[in-house]
Amino acid sequence: MAVVEYGMIGEKVGMTRIFSENGSSFPVTVIKCGPCFVVQKKTKEKDGYEALQLGYDQTKEKKLNKPTLGHLKKANVPALRELAEFRFKETDKYEVGQTLKVEGFKVGDRVDVSGKSKGKGFAGVVKRLGYHGGSATHGSMFHRRPGSVGATDPERVFKGKGLPGRMGNEKVTVKNLEVVGIREERDLLLVKGSVPGSSGTTVIIRKKSS
Repeated sequence: MAVVEYGMIGEKVGMTRIFSENGSSFPVTVIKCGPCFVVQKKTKEKDGYEALQLGYDQTKEKKLNKPTLGHLKKANVPALRELAEFRFKETDKYEVGQTLKVEGFKVGDRVDVSGKSKGKGFAGVVKRLGYHGGSATHGSMFHRRPGSVGATDPERVFKGKGLPGRMGNEKVTVKNLEVVGIREERDLLLVKGSVPGSSGTTVIIRKKSS
């Protein structure tokens, strides 16, 4: 796990466009960033490394299992749906129970955003892997098929061969996105470009350690 200067759990709200000073527009993703609570501090003496466990998205207690609820009550924080661990550069500045907000970021920061990509179900090789497929002419009998999967001599398909299968619904990280706006009153972070997942998806935002 990489060391970061600052990090939070958030939720993708959606996309919009904003205008720069010279009048040109560009797409941005709006992320509801926090508030997050420090649930646990890990130390070198006890755990072998330093890190912070953060929690996000308050929910009803009955929706959590008892071990998780007990863990949160020990930290004196509300019932939280999402937990994630961050290796902060300076963990001494934070205490268990502390609330982290979007103010930890500033315009111009570069962040990595991780989330689960949209699930697209079962897909063929043309859509999933970008294969060109065969001729589209009449009588071809090939079209969008994967074609040969290997020689007959090994009598098996080699590992890693591109074939039809499930597409999407996997962890994706988009790196080096620029923070172009912050709305502190609504805990919103605006980053240039797109991030994984559909609206409402939980995402992890990490500010790179300089």
